[in-house]
Amino acid sequence: MQTKLADFIVNTSEGHEAEKILRKCVHCGFCNATCPTYQHLGDELDGPRGRIYLIKSMLEGNPVSRKTQSHFDRCLTCRACETTCPSGVRYGRLLDIGRAIIEEKVPRKLGQRVIRVLLRFFLPYPQRLRPLFGIAQYFRRLLPAKFKRNIPELNDSGDWPDSQHSRTMLALNGCVQSVTSPHIDTKAARVLDRVGIRLLRVSGGGCCGALSHHLASAGEAREFMRRNIDAWWPTIEAGAEAIVMTASGCGLMVKEYGEILQDDPQYAQKAATVSLMTRDIAEILAAEDLSAFSSSENTSIAFHAPCTMQHGQQIDGTVESVLQRLGFNLCQVPDRHLCCGSAGSYSILQRGISSALLKNKLIALESDDPEIIATANIGCLLHLQSAANRPVIHWLELLNSKS
Repeated sequence: MQTKLADFIVNTSEGHEAEKILRKCVHCGFCNATCPTYQHLGDELDGPRGRIYLIKSMLEGNPVSRKTQSHFDRCLTCRACETTCPSGVRYGRLLDIGRAIIEEKVPRKLGQRVIRVLLRFFLPYPQRLRPLFGIAQYFRRLLPAKFKRNIPELNDSGDWPDSQHSRTMLALNGCVQSVTSPHIDTKAARVLDRVGIRLLRVSGGGCCGALSHHLASAGEAREFMRRNIDAWWPTIEAGAEAIVMTASGCGLMVKEYGEILQDDPQYAQKAATVSLMTRDIAEILAAEDLSAFSSSENTSIAFHAPCTMQHGQQIDGTVESVLQRLGFNLCQVPDRHLCCGSAGSYSILQRGISSALLKNKLIALESDDPEIIATANIGCLLHLQSAANRPVIHWLELLNSKS
């Protein structure tokens, strides 16, 4: 794809990066075949190839409008197109650049600005989100079943193990998961404890920065990243082996710290180290002896592989291999590459498309009549729980230790 970038972008690092990405695109359209929004809407401009043309046009100095912005907004950033692309086009990174620029060029309507500010004000901060979740829990019992399932039931997280082991790994304190589903990280700590690994929480960290990053608030996202790096760094220097992620969306974000902060003179090297150390918990367990866990041969599971695991981190099949080693019966899931419609804040900002994708995903997940649906990302879990006809859990909850 030939490009001639406009003066405002041509000599910037973002311009150089965007031009390299654009020049890889050969217009083949394979990406549209796996794009959820193109499949649902049938509009070329709501597929990766069309959005690439829109970004190219904007970077070349052509006018943009709210209509252009809406096509960007409707992208889930699922990155299924990257898995499909034969040319290796880094569409997700190109869209990040495009979204940041159009936010400056096209002012949003007041209502859109307000909801985005509120999302960024509450969701990344557990101390702000927790009181709201507590109120929702109180009123949950009074709601009809149809609405009740939109508010997840708080599970008892239990005690964090305090065993000492020669191997230490770090946890992400996180944000939404730490409020709505704290039992997931506690379960992770217990599972790792059974294989001789101490999972350590350190103070000072929090949200991975993904929400701010995908809402085009780059400066805010980088502050979250630096805060986590500062919190982890003393333990990294003391010999921590890895940084463990139990939410694949957060895992993808932290694995990209090194790239995002590569021009930061104070944090570039530390960020690169953090990214290299980051592992989804499935990657950790896949390399361990799992004989401490009991087999569940008679339980049928439909595993929903989040987009951030399949297409972002490119570790598709890792969870499934662990579950199969433990004897679980994995059901067939048609069109497993398609997004469930959660995509962080997407289910709030694009409710119509999100609901349609959720309906399709649940039809696929329930088609082989599983007993349980399992997933690996908190956003997907909450989204699927809101409409599923059977239990939806984090896959770690399936691992039971032998007595």
